Amino acid sequence: MRTRQAVLRALAALLLVLATGAGASRPPIPPVPQVDLPRFMGTWYLVGGIPTPFEREAWNAVETYTLRRDGSILTTLTFNQGAADGPRKHIEAPARVRPGTGNAVWDVRVFGPVKAQYIVAWLREDYGLMLVARDARDYAWVFARAPAVPEAELEAARRRLQGWGYDLGKWRRIPHVAAPTAQ
Repeated sequence: MRTRQAVLRALAALLLVLATGAGASRPPIPPVPQVDLPRFMGTWYLVGGIPTPFEREAWNAVETYTLRRDGSILTTLTFNQGAADGPRKHIEAPARVRPGTGNAVWDVRVFGPVKAQYIVAWLREDYGLMLVARDARDYAWVFARAPAVPEAELEAARRRLQGWGYDLGKWRRIPHVAAPTAQ
């Protein structure tokens, strides 16, 4: 029962932050000038960042983006909860590109009418690594096309986040390992 109450409190706090746009007094985080949506779609490995309460114990996290006929984007996050062999979680959320943003700023519907800002704030030229941020400076994600990323690239992402005013004390590397096999 306590676990359920803790989850409900965390959810309520997340909804409050998302709805109020906490941190809005800071200058906005600039998005990349242009995102080629068809090229951007597909599988991205979540390799690090400042996670939401739902992702804090994620392992083997993978986000997939699917462009729909109506122009919306289906975001699908799957991960193991708590350990490499933990229960597999699956979260789907529809997103819409904000007009006039070069496809780099999205509104992601997280719960009911509540939408979360999603800014593609840095994107490597080859579309192999990206950094997603929010003006609220509460959550951020580093995604790669492969589960292994050189430490220097993760450190560069951390420096970018710090430069935008993020608290790096909340940073977490997301492990990607095979689940243990039974012997």
